[in-house]
Amino acid sequence: MRTLQAGKTKLRGLLGLALLMLFIPAGHAQSEVSGRYRCAEAKVHGKAVPCQSTPLVLKSDGRYEIKGREGDYFTTGSWLVLSDDQKRSRAKIAPGHRILFRYRCGSGMCEMTFERRVAELGKTALS
Repeated sequence: MRTLQAGKTKLRGLLGLALLMLFIPAGHAQSEVSGRYRCAEAKVHGKAVPCQSTPLVLKSDGRYEIKGREGDYFTTGSWLVLSDDQKRSRAKIAPGHRILFRYRCGSGMCEMTFERRVAELGKTALS
């Protein structure tokens, strides 16, 4: 009798888990921000400086590459979080396919803005 009741409980649990997996939306945030971003603007202590950073590449599988570093990323609200074995960085996702990093450098603040160029693939006509 107890084994029958335990089997029913286990079956209910598996059914509940299957239904839960059906109705929870998959994380598509990576595909929305994935792409190749170039450094568009850099500021050190509020002054514009030449932007010499390598491109930031956000892959659709949740991995990123920049300056030889690789790691994972995820989005939460309007924030992008990059993490690797050594550190974790957070950036603001801004309108216009832009990502804004703000961090402390020396005694002030530094800002780097990365921008993604969006092109319509397959469209060759000018009209």
